[in-house]
Amino acid sequence: MTDNIPIIETLSAFSPLNGLKRENLAALAKKTQLKDLEPGQTLFKEGDREKRTFYLVTGSLKLSKKDGDSRILEAGANGSRNPLAPVLPRHYTARAASKVQYISIDSDLLDVMLTWDQTGHYEVSDLQDDDSGTSDWMTSLLQTKAFQRIPPGNIQAIFMRMQQVNFSAGDVIIKQGDEGDFFYVITKGSCEVTRETPLNEEGIKLAELQAGATFGEEALISEAKRNATVRMMSDGAVMRLGKDDFNKLLNEPMINWVDYDKAKEIIANGGHWLDVRLPSEFEAFHEDGAVNIPLYFIRLKLSTLDPEKSYVLCCDTGRRSSAGTFILNEKGFDTCVLRGGLNSNQLGTA
Repeated sequence: MTDNIPIIETLSAFSPLNGLKRENLAALAKKTQLKDLEPGQTLFKEGDREKRTFYLVTGSLKLSKKDGDSRILEAGANGSRNPLAPVLPRHYTARAASKVQYISIDSDLLDVMLTWDQTGHYEVSDLQDDDSGTSDWMTSLLQTKAFQRIPPGNIQAIFMRMQQVNFSAGDVIIKQGDEGDFFYVITKGSCEVTRETPLNEEGIKLAELQAGATFGEEALISEAKRNATVRMMSDGAVMRLGKDDFNKLLNEPMINWVDYDKAKEIIANGGHWLDVRLPSEFEAFHEDGAVNIPLYFIRLKLSTLDPEKSYVLCCDTGRRSSAGTFILNEKGFDTCVLRGGLNSNQLGTA
């Protein structure tokens, strides 16, 4: 792989990228790289279902079928201006006939950006006030699996209703114990996340967040107090979305609620119960085979979960588990939430 970011002119040579507004194309370019293939190496195989959109930039590819049909595609030829074998499962195997440079883009991301670009009446530049890198954080959000579940019209409304707030180093953005009022995205600078405990009132450092990171959703979804303090480590800025807008536009479309019968079906097919209550609640009763990760630990325990598995999140009422599924969906996990929680369903084993 090369370290070069393709220039906008390179991307604009391809369809449908050439239909994007220039500002949005520039945002996509910052997240796209040229990749290399040596002669004989395979780009994709017939039957593949990976959701990637490929473009041939330089060199030539041999496209072949199992029935023996084959042809050579040269970069710059008419056919190479379109995505390579875009229909899934793919109808061809593509191997490098010479040294090749190509572009690979997440197909869901591209679809979201195209729809957003064509349905919105504004451009990325409308939300930029300087060189703050607004397009970077916006593109980072659009790349998350969570945002790809949200209707494009909602995405348009989300960005238009966000408010920018500037902070200085040391400023507290949210304080542990306060009521939740906004969802935040860091657009410039970095933040420190700390949590007070009975043994450490100054707070234990949990994480550092950089531009593009989000926070504040747990209190909005679970209707609980803020469970941590977030403080600016440098001068910077955030975009914030009010509680009502967050729940209507961002949270609700991302949560897949299931009843107990459907949950059992998911578990029977290889899924896992993920209980986000406190250990003391979990010990009192829980579903057989359930994994217990309290809500406030989920971000720190992501590495213990298998991204290839499906998870049914549960708590007492559904509030905490809906906050947990939001966090996991942002990271690309396949989740759903037990409707009404364990208390409503009167389930669990001691």
